[in-house]
Amino acid sequence: MRTRFLAGVAALLTVAALAMAQKPKSPKEVEALQAIINAKTPDDRVAAVDDLVTKFADTEFKSWALNLAADAEQRKGDSPKAVAYAQSALDADPKDYQAMLLISGELAKGTRENDLDKEEKLTRADKLANDAIANINTAAKANPQITDEQWAGFKKDMLSQAHEDLGLAAMARKKYDLAVNEFKLSVDGAATVDPASMVRLATAYDQSGKPDDGIAVLDKVLAIPNLNPVVKKFATDEKARAEQAKAKK
Repeated sequence: MRTRFLAGVAALLTVAALAMAQKPKSPKEVEALQAIINAKTPDDRVAAVDDLVTKFADTEFKSWALNLAADAEQRKGDSPKAVAYAQSALDADPKDYQAMLLISGELAKGTRENDLDKEEKLTRADKLANDAIANINTAAKANPQITDEQWAGFKKDMLSQAHEDLGLAAMARKKYDLAVNEFKLSVDGAATVDPASMVRLATAYDQSGKPDDGIAVLDKVLAIPNLNPVVKKFATDEKARAEQAKAKK
């Protein structure tokens, strides 16, 4: 229903601003960094990131750039490549909570009922999400140009994403009450609430046998002005399922 990782121009610019607290080592590196920021398409961004890390292997911007490549691959719907870039970012910076969140979310979303390594993947998804929470909570503001309010909002949205990942893992395990708790933490704790997260919360309510609570959340989603058509369809379909479940009670 959405790109999971740092979706939106505002988040991208925030991360770019954080990265620019570092110092490029040469004008050529500045050009390579600018090419990443100015890229118009996901493919262009991935190519620009590859160019940077190839030409400047010791760049201080490696994890930042690899995260943006991971985001670009996720936008293209290529989960394996997104995870691979995020893992490279995490290898470059073991405290990179953005990479942790992307991998955690992709593992949780992509795990299927009959996967032989189901529990292994979900355990890793949980660990990465919890590690991200710990690192987000202790993260210092990386750039003085970011206001305290912007930084607090950024951290809230990252924590919200972590709890959503935990909720997705709980859903994969069919632990619906736990999923409700995690999705509720995600929705209630976000600086900018994602309607898709609200639909996931409603789905968890419905699966846990609480269609009234699910319908209440979905009514709020469907009342949002200019709602994304994809999210609107998911919300409408889920509400129909919830109403059917309520009628059978």
